[in-house]
Amino acid sequence: MWYSIRFRLLLMMIFILLLAVSVMALLASQATSRQFNRYVEEDEAMRLERFVEVLSNYYDEQFSWHDVDSLIDQMASVTGTEVALVDSNGRIIASSSDYITGQELDTAEMAMVKSRIWVLSEDEMFTLVNEGVLPSGRSYGLVGAVYVTRAPEADPPSFIGSVNRSLLIAVLITSGGTIMIAFALSQRILGPIEALTAAARSMTHGNLSRRVSEHSKDEIGELARAFNAMAAGLQHLEELRRNMVNDVAHELRTPLSNIRGYVEAIQDEIADPTPEIINSIHEEVMLLSHLVDDLQELALADAGQLRLMKQPLELCPLLTRTIEVLKTQMRDKHLEVDLELAPDLPKVHADPERVQQILRNLLNNAITHVPDNGRIILSARTAGREVELRVYDTGIGMTPDQLQNIFERFYRADPSRTRATGGAGLGLAIVKQLVEAHGGRVWAESIPGKETAFTFTLPVMP
Repeated sequence: MWYSIRFRLLLMMIFILLLAVSVMALLASQATSRQFNRYVEEDEAMRLERFVEVLSNYYDEQFSWHDVDSLIDQMASVTGTEVALVDSNGRIIASSSDYITGQELDTAEMAMVKSRIWVLSEDEMFTLVNEGVLPSGRSYGLVGAVYVTRAPEADPPSFIGSVNRSLLIAVLITSGGTIMIAFALSQRILGPIEALTAAARSMTHGNLSRRVSEHSKDEIGELARAFNAMAAGLQHLEELRRNMVNDVAHELRTPLSNIRGYVEAIQDEIADPTPEIINSIHEEVMLLSHLVDDLQELALADAGQLRLMKQPLELCPLLTRTIEVLKTQMRDKHLEVDLELAPDLPKVHADPERVQQILRNLLNNAITHVPDNGRIILSARTAGREVELRVYDTGIGMTPDQLQNIFERFYRADPSRTRATGGAGLGLAIVKQLVEAHGGRVWAESIPGKETAFTFTLPVMP
């Protein structure tokens, strides 16, 4: 558990979450404290300004502080503060609560004085205005006085503490909710990975049919699709391997059984080693040798060690020569053969022997499957930077299912696998490997019961 991706992912998300929320809560608390203190200070300054203006106007109108207690009480009730009016010597003139008129403030209480109302004589006022201490343009009375306000009833520390407690509760709720969401997301993200791991383990025990869900369209979904494609490919290769082993065993069994039968008959003096028997044994040996050569060619192609002697190659003489080599077989079945070449056919960059091997395999395949008096057309034309060579026949054709597997090793369209309908089923697989080794492509087209055409490409000589 401690080393699992889910635990580490969950731990990382929780750590990042707590760090982010803690920093945000700290910044929010500090910002709230600053704004609240600024608000209190600005509010108090504005309140003091209003007090100064109201009291100054009152003295300007009354020329005394007579009956100012009602105004002080009104100020205190409106603002929720304690207001006291004192003279320059600290003697209380009027108070909104505990202070008694005529009592003097001590030093500590005098320190709470916030603003002063200057009530001066004309000479003193003139001097202070000229010195810039007092603003000009208003009247000043004859008696000096000050006023003081006490702290508001609202307690800033209590308010900040309440805000911090609310932030803490919000942090805890957010953290809990986020942890649950992170756990659910980790399950959703890592669930497909765990399914992939389980499927991979089952593949190590030979179960290649296991697949995983491909519902998501993210990187995990892409990984699931790649895994399924890999599993399908491995399963297909495993089926081909098993089929190949069975097919090789089948192809080897028949000639070996025939050779064994002939040899045992000669050993038991049941038959004499006549030329006919010797020829039959030789035919079976050549069949085995041809099968081994084909398998070796495919093995070299799979290993990327198939050697090609590429050179500039004129196709017209090669195609003509290949048809001449197979003319005897075609004549025996009364087949009509046509060679159709496009004008100005360019040279190709290819191995002449391998190209002739490709053509022989395709033509032999056509000769085998075309009925007597049929027709074969060998053509070549330019297609961009390639030359397309096509072997067309009026044979028995193939179904779409057969076309899908026609280039597989040991595949035979004839399920009976008789020698009359072809060899071991390696000829077209070799054709595909040789064409791809030249950098070309090969494909087949067919109409069942009517015609078949094999086409392959070779690169034009640069």
